[in-house]
Amino acid sequence: MAAKRLHDGYEHDGDQPDDKRMRRLPSFSTVIREAMMQRHMTNLFRFLEPLFRRVVQEEIQAGLMQSPRYIERSPATPPAERPAWKLAFRTPPQLPIFTGSKIEDASGAPLEIVLVDADTGSPAALPQALRVELVPLFGDFPPDGREDWAPEEFQKGVVKEREGKRPLLTGDVGLTVREGRATVSDLQFTDNSSWVRCRKFRIGVRVVPGSYDGARIQEAMTEAFVVRDHRGELYRKHYPPVLGDDVWRLEKIGKEGAFHRKLRHNNVVTVQEFVRMLMVKPDELRAILGEGMTDRMWEATTNHARTCEPDDKVYVYAAPHGTIYVNSVFKLVRVEIGGVEWPLQQLRGHTQMIVEQLMLEAYEQRHSLQEAQAFMLHGHAANNVPLLQNAAHVAVPAPAETPLWYPNAPEIEFPAPVVDNVVSIPQANSFGYQWPGQVFHMPG
Repeated sequence: MAAKRLHDGYEHDGDQPDDKRMRRLPSFSTVIREAMMQRHMTNLFRFLEPLFRRVVQEEIQAGLMQSPRYIERSPATPPAERPAWKLAFRTPPQLPIFTGSKIEDASGAPLEIVLVDADTGSPAALPQALRVELVPLFGDFPPDGREDWAPEEFQKGVVKEREGKRPLLTGDVGLTVREGRATVSDLQFTDNSSWVRCRKFRIGVRVVPGSYDGARIQEAMTEAFVVRDHRGELYRKHYPPVLGDDVWRLEKIGKEGAFHRKLRHNNVVTVQEFVRMLMVKPDELRAILGEGMTDRMWEATTNHARTCEPDDKVYVYAAPHGTIYVNSVFKLVRVEIGGVEWPLQQLRGHTQMIVEQLMLEAYEQRHSLQEAQAFMLHGHAANNVPLLQNAAHVAVPAPAETPLWYPNAPEIEFPAPVVDNVVSIPQANSFGYQWPGQVFHMPG
């Protein structure tokens, strides 16, 4: 019996092993893969450790430098000596600035450097000539927007040209200040500002180190600005555009682009021609540009075009049914129908139709319109605008004592004038108003 029980126990252990004995051993490939991954992670940590150490060290150093206790104990730059005089730019430079382009002030004149009293800001002059130099500065100098700095700090703000490049600022970089002023006749940047950390430059001026021995003269600098590559100047827009600008100077119209080619094909070459058509035939202009110009683009282009300032010229167009005066962009200035001047705000109905027809006729003959020579409005010169060049002499009457127009006045329709006949408007004290080939009687 005992032997049987022993035999049964033996069979139980062999036929029904426990869970631990049933667990499968990992394959050889799995062991190799895990070993390689562990080795890879060890090498990665070994590579990243010095990087993490350096980053942590720099952050700790930066935090300590901002600490008041560290500032008190660190050998910081000594306080700047209080200046007796300051250099200054008389006017700021004109923006935008492009590489290779001459830098001028906002009025188009050369930059001018002046010497002023540090306390009062009034012009000053030294008995001896003063040698100064212009240098490029980082746009974020001085730190924290301070208005005073030490010469050593100013030197740290000077930008060095990129390796293999020409000096960043060329031209009249060395000047002599006499009687408190100096003119910068020629100055330009040779490289754009996209590669510096703040993406901007300043122009600074300082006394040439070692050339002056006296009370401190503080350096001057301009506002920060972006220096663009000169290739962008060839395609930049004008704000505002001028009459003679090429039409591609307007927003959304690219040089030699689809819109530019369409406009040029229809003889709309300049901004002036664009604005003229916009004033008289906006639908036709919109059709020329086509469906490629969306409503938003059209709005941006036309709004930009409307900022164009007209010149002081006024042109006259005379027809049997009336006379109109328009400026250089075909904005209506004066209307005469039946020899009577009509206020522009009173144009409506049949009269407005006549004026619109006159505008279309004048636009078709825009290249042969007469320029005005003596534009008189109600007996007074209007903006000194000349009128009627090469036109027959016209005697402009004095304004009537009783005005023709008053608030809520009923609309008056004048009959169409008859050539070589007199069309009289019955009213006392009338006078004759004569154009070549026709006479009108109008109230005086």
